[in-house]
Amino acid sequence: MVYETGADWRAAGAKRVLLFGMSGLGKTHVSNMLRDSGGWFHYSIDYRIGTRYMGEHIADNFKREAMKVPLLRELLLSDSVYIQSNITFDNLAPLSTYLGKPGDPAKGGIPFAEYKRRQEIHRQAEIAALLDTPHFIDRAKELYGYDNFVCDSGGSICEVVDPDDPGDAVLRALSDTLLLVWIKGTEAHAQELVRRFRKAPKPMYYSPDFLEEKWAEYLAANGVAEDAVDPDDFVTWTYSQALAHRQPRYAAMAENWGVTVEAAEIAALGSAEEFVDLIGRALEDRAAPA
Repeated sequence: MVYETGADWRAAGAKRVLLFGMSGLGKTHVSNMLRDSGGWFHYSIDYRIGTRYMGEHIADNFKREAMKVPLLRELLLSDSVYIQSNITFDNLAPLSTYLGKPGDPAKGGIPFAEYKRRQEIHRQAEIAALLDTPHFIDRAKELYGYDNFVCDSGGSICEVVDPDDPGDAVLRALSDTLLLVWIKGTEAHAQELVRRFRKAPKPMYYSPDFLEEKWAEYLAANGVAEDAVDPDDFVTWTYSQALAHRQPRYAAMAENWGVTVEAAEIAALGSAEEFVDLIGRALEDRAAPA
């Protein structure tokens, strides 16, 4: 790892980390806190995906829907209106909306084949955005003078890497330049995340094998045709399944490539200095004899 010990980390003039874990456990909250402290550059993987790699897909999807409305169609064809995504670090809804949900079109669903096509676009975009991280570390230093750097990764990072492969190209590129930090939640956190998701289901990215397995399982268990699936019910059920699916993958990433901190510890942070101390302790815990 780029920092082998707590002492290495604390003495480093440039502190660089990538935060990973389930969405909703504090990655963006801590990243914003570090950025607001004035000494950290905040690189958001989801924002990079939604602007650099999927911005055109997102905007075209908006235009496709707008073309169904006669007035908007006329204005678009005459170049009288301009449609674009207003994605931000704190509002990633345009990206989620593009991914969509499979199922009954009357309930806002899209065909499963189209859903898989969009998922593949996201997979490629996420890998590309992750591999852009070293470039942004250099850019943050050269353009803005930032030594400290936090990469706010998406919850699906574990779906696009193989944490057990020491030659994984994405994890190798990341671990060579920054410290990977898993924000680990508890069972209570998982239940709360599912509760929130059930209240407001949103599109997600899943690995192809997992998605195919869960789609077939859902169809069989509910005895429904693909075009009769309730989109919100499917994505909510799949999300709850994904929590268990992702946990060992996150754990392997932390064990083989980084360190672990508890979500409760992250929630209690009040300053960049406290964050630095927390990561130092995590490195010391990793180095301690079993």
